[in-house]
Amino acid sequence: MKAKLTLAWVLTVCVTIAWAAAHGQYYSKTVSYSPMKEQVTNLHFFFHDILGGKNPSAVLVAKANNTTIGDKSPTPFSTVFAVDDPLTAGPELTSEVIGNCQGLYASTGQDNLSLVVYFDFGFTKGEFNGSAISVFSRNPVLETERELAVVGGRGKFRMARGFAQLKTFSVNQNNGDAIVEYNVTVFHY
Repeated sequence: MKAKLTLAWVLTVCVTIAWAAAHGQYYSKTVSYSPMKEQVTNLHFFFHDILGGKNPSAVLVAKANNTTIGDKSPTPFSTVFAVDDPLTAGPELTSEVIGNCQGLYASTGQDNLSLVVYFDFGFTKGEFNGSAISVFSRNPVLETERELAVVGGRGKFRMARGFAQLKTFSVNQNNGDAIVEYNVTVFHY
């Protein structure tokens, strides 16, 4: 008797699920596509990566055991840093802060300093206040000029793509603090 009740219960549940799937409503509204006009925006700012001092903006969060403390580079191979770096209108840290860069970078070059960066550049001033671009790319730091890929965005930079051209403005050889000039071309809607 117990087996028959269990079988009846299982069949009832299966029939109920099948009926709900067949007669349930999927809520969706399809609208015709009307393409938006693509825009191109050129941005220029300075990125301040501060590793030293009392208030660093980039902090070591992971390091492999095989990385020796005596490495000469402030970012030896296999280290990972979390960043909350200020973005300014000019190269001085006292320049107007226009946003910040939050994300991670990992030191991936065994022979030459190279980083893989995962950055969100959030803007807090001006026309793009509340908007951001996302960058994911390899950054061969020792090259004079380099390029990163813009892979997305939000706010006024929704559906963004593009590229960032970088030049190191200055670097402190003792602690690794760096100021990097960014010229970014963003295609967005």
